[in-house]
Amino acid sequence: MCDVTEKTTCAVVGGGPAGMVLGLLLARAGVEVTVLEKHADFLRDFRGDTVHPTTLRLLDELGLWSAFQSLPQSHVRKAAFDVRPGHSVTVVDFGRLWLAHPYVAMVPQWDLLNLLADAGTAEPTFSLKMRTEVTGLIREGTQVAGVRYDGPDGPGELRADLTVGCDGRWSVVRREAGLKVREWPVSFDAWWFRLPRPDDVPVFTLFPRVSPGRALIAIPREGYLQIALLIPKGSDEQLRARGLAAFRADVLQLLPEAGDLVDTVTTLDDVKHLDVRLNRLHRWHADGVLCIGDAAHAMSPAGGVGINMAVQDGVAAARLLAEPLRAGTVGSRDLARVRRRRILPTAVTQGLQRQIDKRLLGPIVKGHDATPPAALIRMFELMPWLSAVPGYLVGVGALPERAPAFARRPPA
Repeated sequence: MCDVTEKTTCAVVGGGPAGMVLGLLLARAGVEVTVLEKHADFLRDFRGDTVHPTTLRLLDELGLWSAFQSLPQSHVRKAAFDVRPGHSVTVVDFGRLWLAHPYVAMVPQWDLLNLLADAGTAEPTFSLKMRTEVTGLIREGTQVAGVRYDGPDGPGELRADLTVGCDGRWSVVRREAGLKVREWPVSFDAWWFRLPRPDDVPVFTLFPRVSPGRALIAIPREGYLQIALLIPKGSDEQLRARGLAAFRADVLQLLPEAGDLVDTVTTLDDVKHLDVRLNRLHRWHADGVLCIGDAAHAMSPAGGVGINMAVQDGVAAARLLAEPLRAGTVGSRDLARVRRRRILPTAVTQGLQRQIDKRLLGPIVKGHDATPPAALIRMFELMPWLSAVPGYLVGVGALPERAPAFARRPPA
């Protein structure tokens, strides 16, 4: 039984990067928007922390640059391949791009989301409901007319002209709307865990350390390292059965600097399993409902581009939908425009991730030779300017979005 019924213009399900950006931008357009987030806060381990140059530019355009700079962060300007001891070759160099912010900022995602939430609450038409879990969709005939939820005060209904699913790869909105998804095979999963970060441990790049059968990425955070250990797809149970000592040995093989720090992982319960998925909806909308971000296209961790893609989706959706939402005329044609705008960069990015999986990460986790092709390395050595190409693909992407005029603010 529903105890509360409310009304809004746009109900945004999920307070991740896509949802918070969409909510903030629509509110700045004067659209009444309500963001529903099932957790009590944004503080959860092992979310992606990469804030790419196009997202940095967006924050600047939104007048949030000063607030963003105050967040704890480190910067990744290059990614290099260790081809032999004492010799590395730069394969990604953001500094070669003509960008206002030529780097990837490593920022705890919860800090970024809190910043966006604070900016949203400054807008009179923005509402954020925490501890509010969407359980289903409200339908009027074939039209989605809002959501049902469980909140801190019990069950309720939120009616809306448009419901946008930004609730991740296991999206309730996507499932309830009956939107069909296409899956691509992925050869690896990830184990996430943390290690202390002493002062003498350098900041690592986005490029993984590799050896046959293993790959490891270390992400610097304030006071600790967030580690992703890539493992063969479906091998979680088997590898856990080997025990803690084998796990520590795997980590030290790729990260010998960690030394005794691996002993801080005292149980494999501290090692979280990420079931890596790569998929995309055939159709991103139905009557009254739209999916964006991971709800529309789950990304592989390769390149750390998931956050950037979600943010870009949110910007595009806000720019295309603000006016019809204000006018009360939003319909299927408007929603289809969002997919048409974002399908090219999504398909290009996922295509590149599939190739990274097929030609690099897949062979590595299957135990094949982890040495990159000598011809490829030699090419980057002879023509270092080539490092701008993967830098552009990772940092900017196929179709970068700019903040719409209605959302821009002068620097604070």
